[in-house]
Amino acid sequence: MEPTWLDEARLTVSGLDPELFEVWVHAAPTLTSAGGVTVTVTAIHRGAVPAEARLRVSATLLEADDPYWLIPGLFYGENRPAGNARLFPRFARTADEPADPQRFVSPAWSFRADRAATPAVFAWGAAGGLALAVDEHSPLGMTGIGFAHDAGAALVHADFPYVEAPVSYLGSQQPAAPLAQTHLWQPGERQTVEVCLYRLPDDRHAYAPVLRERHARSATTPLQPWVGLAEAAELAAYGLHRWHFRPDPAVLLETAAFDREFNDNVKGLGDRAAMHVAWISGIPYAHALLASGRRSGNADQVAAGAAVIEHICANLAPAGTFWGQWTAERGWGQSWTPVRGGLHARTLAEATLFLHRAVRAEEAVGTTRGGWLDAVRSNLDVAVRNQRADGNLGSLLHAADGAVLSWEGAAGLTWVAALAEAGELDPRYLAAARRGGDYYGRFVHEEFLHGAPEDVDLAPTSEDGYAAILAYVALWRATGERRWVELARRAADWMLTFRYSYDVTFDEHTLLGRYGFRSRGADQASPSNQHLHSYGLICVPEMVELAAATGDPHYLDRTRENLACFRQFIARADGDFNAYRGMASERYYQTACFQAKGMLLTLSHAWSVGVLLLGCEAALNLPEVSW
Repeated sequence: MEPTWLDEARLTVSGLDPELFEVWVHAAPTLTSAGGVTVTVTAIHRGAVPAEARLRVSATLLEADDPYWLIPGLFYGENRPAGNARLFPRFARTADEPADPQRFVSPAWSFRADRAATPAVFAWGAAGGLALAVDEHSPLGMTGIGFAHDAGAALVHADFPYVEAPVSYLGSQQPAAPLAQTHLWQPGERQTVEVCLYRLPDDRHAYAPVLRERHARSATTPLQPWVGLAEAAELAAYGLHRWHFRPDPAVLLETAAFDREFNDNVKGLGDRAAMHVAWISGIPYAHALLASGRRSGNADQVAAGAAVIEHICANLAPAGTFWGQWTAERGWGQSWTPVRGGLHARTLAEATLFLHRAVRAEEAVGTTRGGWLDAVRSNLDVAVRNQRADGNLGSLLHAADGAVLSWEGAAGLTWVAALAEAGELDPRYLAAARRGGDYYGRFVHEEFLHGAPEDVDLAPTSEDGYAAILAYVALWRATGERRWVELARRAADWMLTFRYSYDVTFDEHTLLGRYGFRSRGADQASPSNQHLHSYGLICVPEMVELAAATGDPHYLDRTRENLACFRQFIARADGDFNAYRGMASERYYQTACFQAKGMLLTLSHAWSVGVLLLGCEAALNLPEVSW
């Protein structure tokens, strides 16, 4: 290590009164495997009485007039585009936009560490970058991380213990007062904290080796799933059929309440009488139920899965695509967008992708589903007709005529997967998939994919990562062209920024703490929706393929963790964690957002049960892989 390296980073320790504290800073003489410098800070309280204090370790990146930030799972670039209607923390330079903490706009942010999938903060400027990484906890309490932009410089910092500023985001559109901890130092008390500082090249993708190193540091003990693959699949299939399927009309209700007495007392409001065609219900999970039923010989599950798909395919919108959702109150209608008549491209494309898979699975057992295949073609024909010359497939379509209502974001990326996998049906489909793959590749290279979920307005989400992996692995599978593998690899690395690399510490009196929930392998939903979810299981086979195509076992290891993580908290019997057999929650609260840390949402979701079933079925069909 060059002796000037830390000097250039201007590593500083602040927050401790020099008249009361003596401080030593020590840098390790050797670099970590990812090129980091491990720095320890030791402090002794020399005062005569106890003192409340917090220390901060900071590093500075010069030539960063327009910085790019990354806190894994929590902050990406500006994080919230200026026109985004949903409020959550956003970075803006004071030269461009005045600070407005009441609208979550600031040039400086500090957060508690458990909000991050890996407690690390990255900054890039004109000539490279810096990163600072820590553990979730230190002897002084929960750690904090953050950044600030000041006079053309980017500062990254770690707090011991944490502070949240200028406000706290707890999931509401209204900011909360800053959360903060201090440590009560006793006279003569000596404590040591540790940070790891990295110097980075210009490429924003340089986060990948750092995150791998931090994961390896934390992943020292095996996860402990409650059930094996076959049992998890059996439970999920039972739960999806028992609690979410309704036969007339054939739908998979989006939610089912854990508390059945409560649900009855509030006229079924815990059981949401609605079904999207994909995403949070619909075809992907009906396909999983159908496939699982065929594998296990459960005729009722086969019939239910087929009936749901039949119902969706028999009710196309006038445009020729699927509708967005069905509700008991209004029947078939648009997506959750406020735009009148709008249908969300990712939802339509995901339904089409899994419908095509269902068609092929049925053909493999000698069953022809002509109406299903017609629906695949009808949806893909609309996608091809809409595609711009530059490859953009559109993000929002009109139900009446299929016209594109919005070209913003990368929601159209899932069409690439559907078109590539159905390429044998029409050469136009694969050609359109290639054009779309090239267009959306810019989002992957810019490290800012956004727009996949209907309920998060053009924000970066883990679901954007899954969509990109589905798309680029499908293109690789269809064409054999290595350029798609490289895009799939970068997309997978970006998706893994949302995946928790460590096990969050839960209070033993909370539900998650009492049951010993291990968070490693779970994904942060998004910076806007800060909770853990299981949606990454939708691309289990693609991640396995990517590991084989790249020769890199890291992708398989992280997928094993993903599947092991969510074989926790699938209810094994009625009463298990106050749920009913086969239920699985959508949300696990690993930080202070929406609900208290250590809680889980007491609703079973069609998608959270369904993606577990999809993941388990995929793994069971890959006997050559050790799970």
